[in-house]
Amino acid sequence: MAQHSPHREEAGLRPLEAKVIIVTGALGGIGGAAARELVAAGVHVVATDITPAGDEALAQWGADASFFRADLTQEDQVAALVAHTLERHGRLDGAFNNAGIEQHGKPLTQLDAAEWDRVLHINLGSMFFCLKHQIPAMASGGSIVLTSSILGQVAVPNAAEYIASKHAVIGLMRAAAIEGGPLGIRVNAVLPGAVDTPLLRRQFDDPALLPMMEAVRKAHPLGRFALPEEIAKAVKWLLSGESSFTTGATISIDGGFTAT
Repeated sequence: MAQHSPHREEAGLRPLEAKVIIVTGALGGIGGAAARELVAAGVHVVATDITPAGDEALAQWGADASFFRADLTQEDQVAALVAHTLERHGRLDGAFNNAGIEQHGKPLTQLDAAEWDRVLHINLGSMFFCLKHQIPAMASGGSIVLTSSILGQVAVPNAAEYIASKHAVIGLMRAAAIEGGPLGIRVNAVLPGAVDTPLLRRQFDDPALLPMMEAVRKAHPLGRFALPEEIAKAVKWLLSGESSFTTGATISIDGGFTAT
């Protein structure tokens, strides 16, 4: 009979409402929706973002959420976030590593080194630091979800730095899934299509971008943008025991964009 790791058994049996989960980029559209979804399910959420306004937002979420401000491009601050979580809750069961920024909207031949480095450092470097410090903290196993993008699978013009970072996130996720498996730690990625967030809405304020945005909307066979809550529900599933045999997977939530 196959032997089962105690890590796997404990991680698989612990109900979602008893878990301690870090959510990064928690004051953004997708991160905020995920944090609220998890809190509503009874999860103890440690939310983090670079902005200092987190305590005000969390006051509306409930007693099971706390905020820790951190710049995730700084490894010492990531280490402090994980240490804070362990000190406050005594364990770490999961993480939704979601923080990131958009592209500069330039052809790659016009990108300067600072613009390239900034996107790669935030979108990819922060993921590395989070995984590096979260995995050792998950003594009883756990689940980690990374936010990539449909542009982690396909490409469009004028987004080379963003596309490179999101493709790399998928590679990093797969490497972490291979290393985390024997520890009972699952690692997966969600790949959203265009999501109706404040960031997307700001682009509608630019008349020059309206034709492009309409083309992007029509490129989704469902004919609309995703709601942040639709991404959040998939994240919750991946963080729960209901996805206990899912690891190293990319979950496209793109309204059919990559099916065309």
